[in-house]
Amino acid sequence: MASSRGRRTIRASEIGSFVFCQRAWWYQRQDKEPLNREELAAGTNYHRIHLRQARAINLAQMVAWLLIFSALIFLTIWFSTCFIF
Repeated sequence: MASSRGRRTIRASEIGSFVFCQRAWWYQRQDKEPLNREELAAGTNYHRIHLRQARAINLAQMVAWLLIFSALIFLTIWFSTCFIF
């Protein structure tokens, strides 16, 4: 049985942090508080707003496609009934 003494499991989020910024990853491992809390909060807020806007755009695109397909179906049915008689 292998001893896990002195070993620590590395999570996927830590790998992502390391790849993005090795210094930030090191600070997280040292339990150091960031000095730029205001900038981090502003960045988090910016990304929250951006995510909300991106979701609204995706929803608008889905509605637009639904309307286009509905119009095509309606026109197909309408033209087929007009030319049958």
